[in-house]
Amino acid sequence: MIEALMLWNEPNNLSHWDFQLDRDWRIYARLLRESAAEVRRRATGVRISLGGISPIDPAFIRLLDSHGALAEIDVIALHGFPLDWNHWNIHEWPRQVESIEQACGRPVWVTEAGCSSFGADEVQLFGLETTARLLLNRVERVYWYSLMDLPPAWPATTRHRESEGSAYYRHYYMGLVRADGNCKPAFYRFPAGMGLCQWFHFEDPRLPQAIQLMRQLGVRKLRTGLSWADWYRPGAEAWFDTQMRMLAEFDMTLTLCYTPAHLGLQPQHNSPPSRTEEFVRFAGWVADRYCRRQTQPAKAAADADLQPV
Repeated sequence: MIEALMLWNEPNNLSHWDFQLDRDWRIYARLLRESAAEVRRRATGVRISLGGISPIDPAFIRLLDSHGALAEIDVIALHGFPLDWNHWNIHEWPRQVESIEQACGRPVWVTEAGCSSFGADEVQLFGLETTARLLLNRVERVYWYSLMDLPPAWPATTRHRESEGSAYYRHYYMGLVRADGNCKPAFYRFPAGMGLCQWFHFEDPRLPQAIQLMRQLGVRKLRTGLSWADWYRPGAEAWFDTQMRMLAEFDMTLTLCYTPAHLGLQPQHNSPPSRTEEFVRFAGWVADRYCRRQTQPAKAAADADLQPV
């Protein structure tokens, strides 16, 4: 079932929202206000989350609040990778959470916390266990990023490939399970009560394997997403229906993001849209199709689909 809808992903990260085209985030604030109100109207029982922020920045939260963008927002989501890219120590996680709580007075979820095994499996295991110790009793939701490594032939969704050097390749080793299907040490030490963040590409063949792995881990909380850009592909609704049906046994935080090339101020996935009402229409469609019609039992439906897609 869907317990929360997240409106965009990392809106203060240039890789996901080109704030050079929206310097004061007024377009994002309008998108947030309008789409949150639309979701609230169509799916009253679903919590609404701000797109998880990265970097963790109280000033950004206060700016959005000054635009009136948080009126319908229930949850403020944070992303942090202090062992890979952030310039703060992993032991500062509680302080980072507190800084956002003080800025907005709303519940804070950590919807991406992770550590790459690029350097060593032992570093990832340390990151997982330390994150769990610091956060599981501190916030309502913690989602580890991620379940599965990114296949080496796929691109990472970042603008940094040329500038990051070897750090770019950390994106490929964030999973508990390698791209060849072998489990890393952290898989076997995954803590009870922690959720997982796993993105699925359009018609992703890894979906059945991911479901089996999450069942093996005993995971109940999943953060994933639907791409607004993918909504315009041939067969998009059939794929979305398959993905949502197969994942319905998990309590999902569902992220809606990525601008279709023909609807952006620039033809790129991180562009602000030229018309925010088009994203509002997509958010309303998702709320109608997947939040208002949630049914049980979900596991039986997923079992019927557990074959390559």
